[in-house]
Amino acid sequence: MVDRLNQMQSSSPDIEASAVVSVDGLTIASALPHGVEEDRVSAMSAAMLSLGERIAGELGRGSLEQIYIKGDMGFVVLMSVGNDAVLTVLAREQAKLGLIFLDIRRAAEDLSKLI
Repeated sequence: MVDRLNQMQSSSPDIEASAVVSVDGLTIASALPHGVEEDRVSAMSAAMLSLGERIAGELGRGSLEQIYIKGDMGFVVLMSVGNDAVLTVLAREQAKLGLIFLDIRRAAEDLSKLI
Protein backbone atom coordinates (compact mmCIF):
# COMPACT_ATOMS: atom_id res chain seq x y z
CA MET A 1 0.00 0.00 0.00
CA VAL A 2 2.82 2.39 0.82
CA ASP A 3 4.33 1.65 -2.59
CA ARG A 4 1.04 2.62 -4.26
CA LEU A 5 0.90 5.86 -2.25
CA ASN A 6 4.49 6.69 -3.21
CA GLN A 7 3.72 5.87 -6.85
CA MET A 8 0.74 8.26 -6.81
CA GLN A 9 2.84 11.02 -5.27
CA SER A 10 5.73 10.57 -7.70
CA SER A 11 3.39 10.58 -10.73
CA SER A 12 1.75 13.84 -9.64
CA PRO A 13 4.09 16.57 -8.39
CA ASP A 14 1.12 18.47 -6.94
CA ILE A 15 0.44 15.68 -4.41
CA GLU A 16 2.57 16.33 -1.34
CA ALA A 17 1.45 13.57 1.04
CA SER A 18 -1.08 10.77 1.44
CA ALA A 19 -2.38 8.17 3.86
CA VAL A 20 -4.87 5.32 3.99
CA VAL A 21 -6.90 5.39 7.19
CA SER A 22 -9.47 2.95 8.59
CA VAL A 23 -12.97 4.24 9.27
CA ASP A 24 -12.09 3.78 12.95
CA GLY A 25 -9.29 6.32 12.67
CA LEU A 26 -6.26 4.01 12.54
CA THR A 27 -3.44 4.46 10.04
CA ILE A 28 -3.23 1.58 7.59
CA ALA A 29 -0.47 3.03 5.38
CA SER A 30 1.06 6.46 4.96
CA ALA A 31 3.45 8.54 2.95
CA LEU A 32 3.34 11.62 5.14
CA PRO A 33 6.20 14.09 5.56
CA HIS A 34 8.21 14.17 8.77
CA GLY A 35 6.61 16.30 11.43
CA VAL A 36 3.06 15.30 10.51
CA GLU A 37 1.42 13.21 13.22
CA GLU A 38 -0.08 10.08 11.65
CA ASP A 39 -2.46 9.57 14.57
CA ARG A 40 -3.87 13.06 14.26
CA VAL A 41 -4.29 12.78 10.47
CA SER A 42 -5.99 9.40 10.91
CA ALA A 43 -8.43 10.62 13.54
CA MET A 44 -9.36 13.76 11.61
CA SER A 45 -9.77 11.81 8.35
CA ALA A 46 -12.10 9.27 9.93
CA ALA A 47 -14.13 12.05 11.57
CA MET A 48 -14.45 13.97 8.29
CA LEU A 49 -15.49 10.82 6.44
CA SER A 50 -18.15 10.04 9.02
CA LEU A 51 -19.47 13.59 9.01
CA GLY A 52 -19.43 13.79 5.22
CA GLU A 53 -21.40 10.56 4.93
CA ARG A 54 -23.99 11.88 7.36
CA ILE A 55 -24.30 15.19 5.55
CA ALA A 56 -24.63 13.54 2.14
CA GLY A 57 -27.28 11.17 3.46
CA GLU A 58 -29.27 13.70 5.46
CA LEU A 59 -29.35 16.20 2.62
CA GLY A 60 -30.31 13.61 0.01
CA ARG A 61 -27.07 13.74 -1.96
CA GLY A 62 -26.61 9.95 -2.16
CA SER A 63 -23.51 8.09 -1.12
CA LEU A 64 -20.36 10.04 -0.40
CA GLU A 65 -17.66 9.99 -3.09
CA GLN A 66 -15.16 12.55 -1.88
CA ILE A 67 -14.56 15.47 0.42
CA TYR A 68 -12.19 18.29 -0.34
CA ILE A 69 -11.06 21.17 1.76
CA LYS A 70 -9.39 24.24 0.30
CA GLY A 71 -7.08 26.25 2.46
CA ASP A 72 -4.83 29.14 1.52
CA MET A 73 -1.85 26.72 1.44
CA GLY A 74 -3.47 23.94 -0.59
CA PHE A 75 -6.06 21.18 -0.56
CA VAL A 76 -6.97 18.17 1.53
CA VAL A 77 -8.91 15.54 -0.43
CA LEU A 78 -10.54 12.49 1.12
CA MET A 79 -11.93 9.61 -0.92
CA SER A 80 -13.42 6.34 0.25
CA VAL A 81 -11.39 3.19 -0.30
CA GLY A 82 -14.01 0.48 -0.27
CA ASN A 83 -16.23 0.44 2.81
CA ASP A 84 -13.48 0.20 5.39
CA ALA A 85 -11.00 2.98 4.68
CA VAL A 86 -10.39 6.48 3.38
CA LEU A 87 -7.56 7.87 1.27
CA THR A 88 -6.39 11.27 2.48
CA VAL A 89 -4.28 13.38 0.11
CA LEU A 90 -2.58 16.74 0.61
CA ALA A 91 -2.16 18.76 -2.59
CA ARG A 92 -0.41 22.03 -3.40
CA GLU A 93 -2.34 25.27 -3.72
CA GLN A 94 -1.78 25.48 -7.50
CA ALA A 95 -2.81 21.85 -8.13
CA LYS A 96 -5.07 21.07 -11.07
CA LEU A 97 -7.92 19.41 -9.21
CA GLY A 98 -9.26 17.46 -12.18
CA LEU A 99 -5.95 15.61 -12.53
CA ILE A 100 -5.63 15.18 -8.78
CA PHE A 101 -9.13 13.67 -8.54
CA LEU A 102 -8.30 11.28 -11.39
CA ASP A 103 -5.05 10.16 -9.72
CA ILE A 104 -6.80 9.75 -6.37
CA ARG A 105 -9.66 7.74 -7.87
CA ARG A 106 -7.24 5.38 -9.61
CA ALA A 107 -5.21 4.94 -6.43
CA ALA A 108 -8.35 4.33 -4.36
CA GLU A 109 -9.46 1.60 -6.78
CA ASP A 110 -6.04 -0.10 -6.55
CA LEU A 111 -5.92 0.26 -2.77
CA SER A 112 -9.42 -1.18 -2.32
CA LYS A 113 -8.15 -4.43 -3.88
CA LEU A 114 -5.39 -4.59 -1.25
CA ILE A 115 -7.63 -4.06 1.77
